[in-house]
Amino acid sequence: MAVQVYIPTPFRRATNNKDRVEVEAPDVRGLLDQLEADFSGLKGLVRNEQGEVHHHVNIYVNSEAIEALEGLATPLKDGDEVTIIPALAGGR
Repeated sequence: MAVQVYIPTPFRRATNNKDRVEVEAPDVRGLLDQLEADFSGLKGLVRNEQGEVHHHVNIYVNSEAIEALEGLATPLKDGDEVTIIPALAGGR
């Protein structure tokens, strides 16, 4: 079950500058586990030590926020697209 994951620019240093990676996982939690196993530099960027997604990071499955779905338990199926978006800060 292959899922395409979009890696945002600020996190690409952890994925050897890859903007997309393919992961096989049954749900979003498993996807993040696999991403962190494959790219150790992602550990701590997306989730905290308790395994919860940081408040400044949003994750979407097929353009729908996981908060509106089943959170980290959101099931994934072959061909799904997952997008990880960190909130941007700045300005005045």
